[in-house]
Amino acid sequence: MVIRDDAGNELLGFHPELGPEPMPLALVVVESGGLVLMMLNAFRRQWELPGGMLEPGETPEAAALRELAEETGIPATAAEFAAVAGFALVAPVRREFAAVYRLVFDDRPRPVVSDEALDFRWWDPATPVPAGMSPLDAGIARRVVMPG
Repeated sequence: MVIRDDAGNELLGFHPELGPEPMPLALVVVESGGLVLMMLNAFRRQWELPGGMLEPGETPEAAALRELAEETGIPATAAEFAAVAGFALVAPVRREFAAVYRLVFDDRPRPVVSDEALDFRWWDPATPVPAGMSPLDAGIARRVVMPG
């Protein structure tokens, strides 16, 4: 099944390990009780996974944890590598890869609104993707939380 957003960007697939391809982006699937934390991105005005671009010399895991803390106020010192997500993007046309990490909390953390995240919601990936949520990020969350 093809997962595409309104702009025409497409989630190509998942790879089980970090490879040699450039990895400019890292995302975090934060899970608690089977629900996934989604944030309302202040710039794109859509619900997305926490994450962002790597800084020079930064590892994908360090970027994922830094972005999580910056966007949500949730501190973490380590995350489980989940996969590499591949994308076909349209503006400009290019292939891009994101390292995806997973954090599972027994007690649901309380995120804090930031300059980048206007609000938060806990989404059940077994339910339909709601209006205003990135279908690409929802697809990533589903594949991490409900593999197979």
